Amino acid sequence: MRLATWNVNSIRTRVDRVVAFLEREDIDVLAMQETKCRPDQFPYAPFEAVGYQVVAHGLNQWNGVAIASRLGLEDVQTCFPGQPAWAATQDAEPVVEARALGASVGTSAGAGPVRLWSLYVPNGRELSHPHYAYKLDWMRALTQGLTGWLADDPSQSLVLVGDWNVAPLDEDVWDMSVFEGATHVSEPERAAFRALADVGMVEATRERVTGYTYWDYQKLRFPRNEGMRIDFVYGSPAFEARVRGAAIDRDERKGKGASDHVPVIVEID
Repeated sequence: MRLATWNVNSIRTRVDRVVAFLEREDIDVLAMQETKCRPDQFPYAPFEAVGYQVVAHGLNQWNGVAIASRLGLEDVQTCFPGQPAWAATQDAEPVVEARALGASVGTSAGAGPVRLWSLYVPNGRELSHPHYAYKLDWMRALTQGLTGWLADDPSQSLVLVGDWNVAPLDEDVWDMSVFEGATHVSEPERAAFRALADVGMVEATRERVTGYTYWDYQKLRFPRNEGMRIDFVYGSPAFEARVRGAAIDRDERKGKGASDHVPVIVEID
């Protein structure tokens, strides 16, 4: 099974590019983030035309997550237990944003299925911003939910993939001095990311491939290779035992109409 995760930064803008990637790289399952549309606006037809079933979760033109699979797609969940809500303004009603989508994939592949979560972790904005506290609460709730899932079935192939909006190590940004006092590299965020390993999960790409996964559109960041590594694949021990390789498709940041993120791919038995 070839499984990929990609912050597509608007699926309606990049659907042709995404479908071309699926065919070119022979991807079985793709977790998408920042789709920026409601399910009724999602461009299903191009995916279905090449053999993929799609489930999408989105509330408006912000956030949004989806999963495309040609190996089965069952038991869909549109949030994880205890997922925090966010109020866009002081007077607004808090809403559980479209940032998490779970499904069982590979159910028709003949090998054990994978329980997959496509995640778009909140950005945090600034260390003093309420969105930063929301981000940390969101990650704590995810870890608590994960702990329960692993306790219920320690042998399951469970994987959390997506845009984590955290650079866990100094080497995951091009220049740490640029990020002094900023989000994505703060110790509380990094500790929240490490907490997944503390409960038994294994990040599947770190030891298998190097490189950044995100480059801002501004200031010629991509030509200068001033990027960040913030897209990851965190799997249970059973999932990690099935991983046979990983790749970062840097070429997808090139050319007209590219997302600011690139796909991260893992191959599993």
